Amino acid sequence: MKMKIQEITNNSIMKMSKKFLQVAILLLLSFTSVQAQDKKAKDLLNQVTAKIKSYNNISIDFKYSLNNAKENINQDSKGNVIMKGNQYVLNFMGVTKIFDGQKTYTIVPEDEEVTISKVNEKDDNAVTPSKMLTFFNSGYKYNMDIVQNVKGRKIQYIKLVPTSGKDQRKEILLGIDVQTKHIYNLIETGKNGTKTTLTVNSFKTNQPLSKNQFTFVASKYPKYYINKLD
Repeated sequence: MKMKIQEITNNSIMKMSKKFLQVAILLLLSFTSVQAQDKKAKDLLNQVTAKIKSYNNISIDFKYSLNNAKENINQDSKGNVIMKGNQYVLNFMGVTKIFDGQKTYTIVPEDEEVTISKVNEKDDNAVTPSKMLTFFNSGYKYNMDIVQNVKGRKIQYIKLVPTSGKDQRKEILLGIDVQTKHIYNLIETGKNGTKTTLTVNSFKTNQPLSKNQFTFVASKYPKYYINKLD
């Protein structure tokens, strides 16, 4: 049972990383009213993308939840990420990832190991936290969903359905704060019944950052094994 839980957890995290928090039901929109809703959804997503790109840097604290009723799995984790352009520092589940624009440094204190690898940012399959905030721009059909009031905030949900039949995600609900145009949460439902939820607890922009914010300093890890993949 422990191995099965770990397997489901690892697969879910891997899918989130590859697609964002990475996400196959085909939705056929054939009615005019539905098509109109689709245009409203696209317009709102465009506003979110424009807002994200307008910031010099973004700092986010988030909560990540994984649930699978069939396997009786409930897991909660917290994390945070700082982003500037394509550079980032991500802390999640005890692991720190630093991307300086050319290489990714994965720091695992439990194993006292640092893995260094190159990333081709032009590769469509290369996913970074910054792309996770705009992942919805291609590969999905979408339409407006429910509106919820969350502590006085109007959250408009957009349902996204992957266009690829090979995608193991059934659908994604993307919650957007109507006033700020910031992403509030993302709820991903897999074909296997696993539901993952990423909720933004804190969203700060244009914060003062250290000049070495996205620089890996090897001297901080003198006893760590350095694993260079490239």
